[in-house]
Amino acid sequence: MVHDEKSRHSQDASAEKYESAQLQVQEHDQKTIPFDTRTQEQPFGPEQPSASLPTPVTASSKLQRAKIPTAAIIPVWIILSSAVILYNNHVYNTYQFRYPVFLVTWHLTFAAIGTRVLQRTTSLLDGVKDVHMSQAMFFRSILPIGLLFSGSLILSNTAYLYLSIAYIQMLKAFTPVAILLISWISRTKEPNRTLALIICMISSGVALASHGELHFNLTGFLIQAAAVAFEASRLVMIEILLHGFKMDPLVSLHYYAPVCAVINLLVLPFTEGLQPFYEIAAGKISWGILLSNASVAFLLNVAAVFLVGAGSGLVLTLAGVFKDILLIAGSVLLFGAPITPLQIFGYSVALCGLILYRTWAAK
Repeated sequence: MVHDEKSRHSQDASAEKYESAQLQVQEHDQKTIPFDTRTQEQPFGPEQPSASLPTPVTASSKLQRAKIPTAAIIPVWIILSSAVILYNNHVYNTYQFRYPVFLVTWHLTFAAIGTRVLQRTTSLLDGVKDVHMSQAMFFRSILPIGLLFSGSLILSNTAYLYLSIAYIQMLKAFTPVAILLISWISRTKEPNRTLALIICMISSGVALASHGELHFNLTGFLIQAAAVAFEASRLVMIEILLHGFKMDPLVSLHYYAPVCAVINLLVLPFTEGLQPFYEIAAGKISWGILLSNASVAFLLNVAAVFLVGAGSGLVLTLAGVFKDILLIAGSVLLFGAPITPLQIFGYSVALCGLILYRTWAAK
């Protein structure tokens, strides 16, 4: 009996971590770049190409006092989250500016500056005062989590160069499965028969969606799978290293954005080099487009601050599901992305599994 209660408590905590991850959207999840986006989701374009927002561990009390009605903030978050993904996709495909590492680095640099401006001009980042960041904590927790976050954002955005927004959104449904599997392997969670059945349900749905993909690309699939693994590992590590630590999405972004930006700058010379700067100088894409693109991604992170305290975990899960469905429908209508009946059926099975997972964990 005691064991069952501990298991249930553990799964509740796991569910909350996953919900936080969904807010991130990502996704700089912007893998969507088509950002389909923990952040950081993930490019700031199809991943979601958007800049993925760092996952909040818990919402601060200050945030809760500034609560906005659920009916008001959820539509704003859905619109901004979708806009980031579609805008990233526009940058990658319409402008043919196919440099996800540069774009993610630019988004994170903008976010690092933006959070510090907000810290000095608003009360949105008052939570920073409650965080006592020591050198030991930085190297033990922030840096390793930042490395995973950076990898998740780069990979998720790169996937949009090979896969459609619709298919990437379907693959992202596997994220909670990856989180649970890593938690079980690391023994931070106890295996549970009910959750195992739900995992099989979600996995089967994603497998059917993959089997029905008309333009399957193995390279893109492996990149997106790696992005899911990085993101799941990041969320599990947050739970292990920052358990009980209170940081809302903007405070989290305040600490992670500079770290990830520096990491990406170190990676940039070995991946895309100076080519993105040459193309900007040649006028292939303007700084106005880049500034507006980064601004939309940053506004998404601000919206996530208010979304965290806007409703229950199940409500937020349903909002995320609705957003994904809209993105898939939008990619079909706007970009002509083909989807098959088998994909629709498989993705429906995976979404039912996701909702069951959140409902069971919330009991």
